[in-house]
Order: sequence, then C-alpha cells, then structure tokens
Amino acid sequence: MKAALLLLALLLAATPAPAHFGAVIPADDILTQDDEKVLNLQVKFIHPLEGHYMEMARPRRFGVQHGGQQTDLLASLQPARGGGPEQEETFTFWNAEFQVRRPGDYTFFVEPTPYWEPVEDKFILHYTKVCVNALGLEDGWDQPLGLETEIIPLSRPYGLWTGNLFSGQVLLKGQPVPFAEVEVEYLNASPDNPATIHPPADPYVTQVVKADANGVFHYAMPRAGWWGFAALSEADWTLKQEDQEKPVEIGAVIWVHTIDMH
Repeated sequence: MKAALLLLALLLAATPAPAHFGAVIPADDILTQDDEKVLNLQVKFIHPLEGHYMEMARPRRFGVQHGGQQTDLLASLQPARGGGPEQEETFTFWNAEFQVRRPGDYTFFVEPTPYWEPVEDKFILHYTKVCVNALGLEDGWDQPLGLETEIIPLSRPYGLWTGNLFSGQVLLKGQPVPFAEVEVEYLNASPDNPATIHPPADPYVTQVVKADANGVFHYAMPRAGWWGFAALSEADWTLKQEDQEKPVEIGAVIWVHTIDMH
C-alpha cells in the first residue's frame, strides 16, 4: 500500500498542473465612431489553450476605470453556461453589457470569489483586467487600479500587431515584484479565431517568462487573438477549507489582443 501511494504521489508530481486564468474578454478592444457603442464582456475562469472551463461563482467585484474614476458594474453581471469542446458538462461564467458614452480608455477589472482547487490544496483568486480604447482618445491605459496585485502595461495594451512585444510590470500591494514568474497562454478557438491550436507537448500549453529585478517582463505574441498574462503570488493570509487553514494563490492577470497585418 505504501509503495502504491508513493507511486501515485510521484505520478501526480510529474504531471504538470494546467494553468488557471481569470478572463475578462470584451467583444472588441477598440471601438471606433462606426462601431456599436454597447460592449459585451465575458468573465470566465478557464484553461485558455485547452478550452477548459471551471465553475465560477459570482465575483466579489466587477468594475471599470475611466478618466481616473472607477465605476461599480457588479449588478450588470448575468450568469451564463458554457464549456470546452471536450467537456461533457457546462459551467457557469458571466456576461455583462456596458454602454460606452465618452472617449478614452476603459479598463475593466474583476475580483472573483476565491476558487478552491483540491488538486493543488489551495484557493485561487485572480485579479483580472483588460483595457478597451474608445473613440480615439488614448488616455489611462497605463494607470494602476489599486488591486491587491496587478500587471501594469508598459506597452499600450491595444492596437497590437501579431509579433509585437508586450511589456508589463508586476505589482503586489503597489510594489514591484522582483523576478516574478509570468505565465502566458493563448485563448484557443476564440470567436475571432475559430481555428484550434494543438500543442505538440505540455510545455507548449503555457509559456513562462521571468521578470527582471524591477518586476518588468516582455513577451512577443506569435499569433493573432487574445493572450493572457498571469503573475502568481502567495497571499499573506489564508482561508478555511473544512476547518483547516489553506494558502491562497493570488494572480495578477491582464489580457491583450493582436491581429495580423494585411
């Protein structure tokens, strides 16, 4: 029995854990004068490249920052059901619609309810954001939101061509995180890119880059579509699961979109 348990533990340790990503995906990252001014957004908890959904409880916070002011949008969230191509059951995610009324950069953000992951014996909480530019005024995309942890874009996070270098700085409690590890994943089979990517081996699913001493990282995106960047830290507080204190993984997540040059 001891040998069997040891073998099981070794097999689990040798199996890479799929990367979890909070996601806030808008219908578009740039709205022009000719576009519809009602923006649809989807809020999910997923394995992006594998197209695997996790059940997502109603978030604690959902809002937008524009012109230096934050607006609570939590009441706009509506539950929906969905799942990946290989999932037999469906899972809860959230939809919202937002009326754009003024020019400028709109940074949408979500603080989810912590997700209990029994395989990793911890809670997961990803502070996630995405920036949408509206009506030609580029103002605010590089401003922090004051989240527990977040990625500040150093490259403008919209109007990106495929192959562009995206740069960001990882913050924890407002301070840079030296040598932070950043996971990068592609949102497979997204609405604007129905083709499915089939990675030849597990290391191709999640790309990994290290930040420098100032928490700054860079990544060149090789394909058109949505890309998620997640910098993970362990919270200095715990949560209870079955009367036991468990660690909490907090993630700073940002999504950016690229298109091919034609």
